[in-house]
Amino acid sequence: MDKPHFQSLREELDFTTLQIADLLTREVTDAFTRSIEELRTSWHAKGLPIGSIAPDFTLNDHIGKTIALSEEVVKGPVVLTFFRGSWCPYCNLELQAYQQQVDTITSLGAQLFAISPQSPAHSLAMQEKNGLSFPVLCDTNNRVAEKYKLRFRLPDHFQDTYRTLDIDLKHFNSDDSWTLPIPATYILDNQGVIRSAYLDPDYKKRMEPTEVLDILRTLT
Repeated sequence: MDKPHFQSLREELDFTTLQIADLLTREVTDAFTRSIEELRTSWHAKGLPIGSIAPDFTLNDHIGKTIALSEEVVKGPVVLTFFRGSWCPYCNLELQAYQQQVDTITSLGAQLFAISPQSPAHSLAMQEKNGLSFPVLCDTNNRVAEKYKLRFRLPDHFQDTYRTLDIDLKHFNSDDSWTLPIPATYILDNQGVIRSAYLDPDYKKRMEPTEVLDILRTLT
């Protein structure tokens, strides 16, 4: 069966949600729904506001190259997209969609960096699997996600649900904190000011790459 043609990332994510629902038990899908609602209620940080200065950081990418945000923003606008990991189908689709637009992002004088808590080995595997030409940065223990007010700990009862699906965050992230970032996309200008912020506790929701392009065009 041919893959449907999607007009947007949002359409593809919604289609994927329907596919996943057919594969999982009702108990598991209900658990994920509850986890989203609990996170909406308990997550008070709400990320960083538009107009604030993006916290500086230094991280290694999937091949060990060191990236310092302060050294990159002076070159032009920067797009930071925080994602959960290679085990998340929504994250894979999001980064694939960004790969389709990366040449346009570059042509606008901007750079794109994807950030997750997973280990360098899993980041490299994800980069190769999806043919990504932009850096995938390794945020051990979600320290940078914490600076951006995105870090949260998965409750113990949801950890068990993840394990039933062979998603062991200790394995993927090489730490036992069981923390994740809220999926988020920030667009920074060349002064490091946050000019756009998209974040949603519902991991099935992501910013459209075409919307990122529209904002970048206002900054160049």
